[in-house]
Amino acid sequence: MRNEFDGSEWLRLIKTMKILRSPGGCEWDIEQTHQSLKPYLIEEAYEVLDAIDGGDDKELVEELGDVLLQVVFHAQIAMERKAFTITDVLQVLTDKLIRRHPHVFSDSEGYSYRQWEEIKAKEKAKDSGKSSSIGEINKALPALSLARRVQENASVVGFDWGEIEGPREKLNEEIEELDSAIVEKDKKKIEEEIGDVLFTVTNLSRFLDVDPEVALRKSTEKFLNRFHEMESHIEKHGLDINNMTIDELNHLWEIAKEGTN
Repeated sequence: MRNEFDGSEWLRLIKTMKILRSPGGCEWDIEQTHQSLKPYLIEEAYEVLDAIDGGDDKELVEELGDVLLQVVFHAQIAMERKAFTITDVLQVLTDKLIRRHPHVFSDSEGYSYRQWEEIKAKEKAKDSGKSSSIGEINKALPALSLARRVQENASVVGFDWGEIEGPREKLNEEIEELDSAIVEKDKKKIEEEIGDVLFTVTNLSRFLDVDPEVALRKSTEKFLNRFHEMESHIEKHGLDINNMTIDELNHLWEIAKEGTN
């Protein structure tokens, strides 16, 4: 393991990014903008999560580097626009960490998630002129993560179920309302009720200390693994999936379930 911090490597990264964006550098890198890079930042963040789930430190080092690349990339583009530099990014981040941890860097006593959110909300209110006890919410989050964050922040101010039975009973209630909307064939109402079911499932997940975004991703991955296993059986027997009945597919699906986790 290298030293905790090697300034020369940091400077080498900044210099390399600058060269890639300079005349004679990489054509693809030169063409990129803040907008064009948006999907890559999201993709790299999820690859970090995958590396964490896999428990592979070597992979985690690489994926964290890819996320850092996105930060440096955006900072280089901003510097070219004379908007800000990577030094500004570091300064703002460090100042924020110090400001939001008064129990460490000043004479404030104790610490809580609520304190962090209160400080954060006050800072945002100064910029926007608006304030909410639920805190500042990033609405660009994936829907399940957004719902979880809203529920967590509401819980901090005491607006929450007392026991897990609350969200569990609420889920039954929301499913009944969804069933009614389906019977009525009211598409707008169906969409609303499905949203309420998902929101309540997210709340139940929070009470069970499960991240709904991670849980859904794992279930989706499990489905894909079983579907691929089913396709392998179909190919092995020389069949065509497009000409098979749903009963035949369900039979092979059950076989696939036995062979996968």
